[in-house]
Amino acid sequence: MEPVFEFPLDLDKRGRESLAQRLHQRLRAAIVEKRLPPGARLPSTRRVAEAYGLARNTVIAAYDLLMAEGFIVTRPGASAQVADLGLGRRLAGRRRPPRLIAAPALEWRRAEPSETNATDAAGARLPASQGFALGVPDHRWFPTDIWRRLLLRGASISLPDSFGYPPAEGRPSLRAAIAQHVASTRAVVCAERDVVVTCGAQQAFDLLARVLVKRGHTKVAIENPGYPPLRSALRAAGAQLVPIPVDDEGLVVDSLPADVRIVCVTPSHQFPTGVAMSLARRRALLEFARRNAAVIIEDDYDGEFRYGTQPLDALQTLDREAKVVYVGTFSKSMFPSLRLGYVVAPAWLIAALSATKQAADNGGNTAVQETLARFILDGHLARYARAMRKRYASRRDTLLAAIESELDDWLIAVPPSAGIHLYARYRDRRQAKRIATLAAQYAHGAQPVSDFLVQRESSIGDGIAFGFGALDELEIKRSIRALARALKRGH
Repeated sequence: MEPVFEFPLDLDKRGRESLAQRLHQRLRAAIVEKRLPPGARLPSTRRVAEAYGLARNTVIAAYDLLMAEGFIVTRPGASAQVADLGLGRRLAGRRRPPRLIAAPALEWRRAEPSETNATDAAGARLPASQGFALGVPDHRWFPTDIWRRLLLRGASISLPDSFGYPPAEGRPSLRAAIAQHVASTRAVVCAERDVVVTCGAQQAFDLLARVLVKRGHTKVAIENPGYPPLRSALRAAGAQLVPIPVDDEGLVVDSLPADVRIVCVTPSHQFPTGVAMSLARRRALLEFARRNAAVIIEDDYDGEFRYGTQPLDALQTLDREAKVVYVGTFSKSMFPSLRLGYVVAPAWLIAALSATKQAADNGGNTAVQETLARFILDGHLARYARAMRKRYASRRDTLLAAIESELDDWLIAVPPSAGIHLYARYRDRRQAKRIATLAAQYAHGAQPVSDFLVQRESSIGDGIAFGFGALDELEIKRSIRALARALKRGH
């Protein structure tokens, strides 16, 4: 069963308190910590009772206690909602800026574009059929009628002030909607003022590189293998890149040099190996940042699509030192051409990001931002993401089964806990070139993980990455079967 709340809810039945009191305490703590942000709709008492094996009267009693204390409000015929208690203003004072970057560097010199691997995820041109390309979502079930209606409405709402320059950091309505979205789906602690809207995740990387990197001096740790467009933005800003290996628990924190000042990670679904960073590694990375006055850039590019009932908290959620900058995008949860992403940043960084954003593009499309805000607040994004999560889960399972049954002699699939691609290791590295060549022909879009390495001599990432966002189950089976037949013919 999918989790009702997107955070762990421990209802340990030991102790003196009743179950209603425990549920009330856990939900109240989630509201205070803004895991349940103001305006968030609570699930029905019946749904909570079924999900956690409780009597419905127990859930009703917990909700009544929250309502009596003013933490939630109810209206006839509508779901209970979290009340706005102004908690974000009181929590904001707890976070202090890191020692290193009290005054962010603003060196915006023009730089030659750095070389990137010609990857599908980085924007390489593909034929009409996307195949197993990485990072390609399926838009066939997107609610285009709803989007079209909201787009017309968004244009009319924004018409009076759409002739001027929009706020560089994004429309207030969209910033508030994003804050609610990431709080409810990823337990990210933030408010409207902490959000800067960007033109996709790539602009977010570019802005952060311009603001945080001191040309020729700042050492930035990147995952190896990792995401090429992120490396491009960092190189253009003059960063000294330090490749750090990745294993089955994510970034190897023990390999980080003490003089690294920025660490870039994809902890929820490492790109491209697909592993999730373990809780121990997450805590170790936060401790490294605290001890060495470093900043962490957390790229959560497809965190909405998680499989299993126990989601891992984002690094930003665990952060208590204002060290983590959280980057998200709607390219995977909606569609890439929307070109909207966001940065959730600590208070010490917001002003510099807004100024840099204003220098880059001075705002954005008012009507589209208003439309997306309404799409989120009306619950359409959450419903669409839930529906697509089920579809992608089925495709993930189909691909895992197909690799196990058809390609077991050559590949070992690593089941991903999130996202829309998976990684399969070579059983015999000596066959790597042959397998990759045939995969390019029979499993179009699938890509050798070695393409994403900074240091080609590294043995990390020996395998193939398969995207499963753009293919249905039948297409997956056919392609993997064809690849298996081609490999067998070579024996």
